[in-house]
Amino acid sequence: MSGEAPMISVKNLWKVFGNNPEKVIGSPLAQLSRSELRAQTGNTIAVRDVSFDVAPGEVFVVMGLSGSGKSTLVRCMTRLIEPTAGSLTFEGEDVLSVDAARLRELRKTRFSMVFQHFGLLPHRKVIDNIAYSLEINGAKKAERHARADEVIELVGLQGYANAYPEQLSGGMQQRVGLARALAVDPQVLFLDEPFSALDPLIRRDMQQEVIRLHHELGKTMVFITHDLSEAVKVGDRIAIMRDGAVVQIGTPEELVANPIDDYVANFVRDIAKSHVLSLKYLARPAEPGEAIDGPELPSTMIIRDAAQVILQTHKPVRVNDNGRALGVVSSEDVLRLISGVA
Repeated sequence: MSGEAPMISVKNLWKVFGNNPEKVIGSPLAQLSRSELRAQTGNTIAVRDVSFDVAPGEVFVVMGLSGSGKSTLVRCMTRLIEPTAGSLTFEGEDVLSVDAARLRELRKTRFSMVFQHFGLLPHRKVIDNIAYSLEINGAKKAERHARADEVIELVGLQGYANAYPEQLSGGMQQRVGLARALAVDPQVLFLDEPFSALDPLIRRDMQQEVIRLHHELGKTMVFITHDLSEAVKVGDRIAIMRDGAVVQIGTPEELVANPIDDYVANFVRDIAKSHVLSLKYLARPAEPGEAIDGPELPSTMIIRDAAQVILQTHKPVRVNDNGRALGVVSSEDVLRLISGVA
């Protein structure tokens, strides 16, 4: 992350469900397992001392297995669920201390949510579903329809403005959900497992749609998923959660190259390293007398994209990092990685 001030800052955030939840935080009870804590107190720690920043324009992914706390965390970030303790700022504003009126304003104008279940109004046409967020903000019909037409084109719904939700496929319905969230031109999009209910092919298309929209609009996004391949595809950085706590935060490359423990290693085990890691990971010093040939390749190039050039070159190729020689990579290095030996 750059030195730019974060768009969102989460510090020491807790959510404890049950009676007298504040008594759990900072006490020996917080060290108990979930089952032990529930048996002794009836409480459940859903979010445990979570801290991270999200930079402007970043796609920050929170992932974990079912019950890891990721959906509770994103609801705490929008105060759909009130956190038990900690701090949460949005562009420096303390979100946890604002009154109900300011919170409604933030939800209506500054951030939007997209859920797994589309929540479309079945009796309203696509254009009016999209315009609904503007309607509750008091926009006139002509104004909100004009904006809805803009986002209809943006998300690829041309020709469907007058259709009803039941006439659309799941993927098209989720495009309506995306368009509705974008209609108010929010600064942050919170997406809570938005594609989990979709068929794999449609899901892949929608992942590409999110990537395209991010490139075109530069929106800050907090994206919740249980699927690491989805996280790697859409995320700039990923936070992996377990039992309410964040285990590791890093870029996809950092998580795949250097998992912090067996839990993270198990998550990333089935990810093709060559699809995530860059040449920086494979570059090594040239061996004495080793002949070098072929083009120089940048250290940031993904190994999958560089593989064809390297495999066609019978000698190691040079890898440079912003003009500085970083090392060499040979076809044998690539093949060892692909075969799982590296």
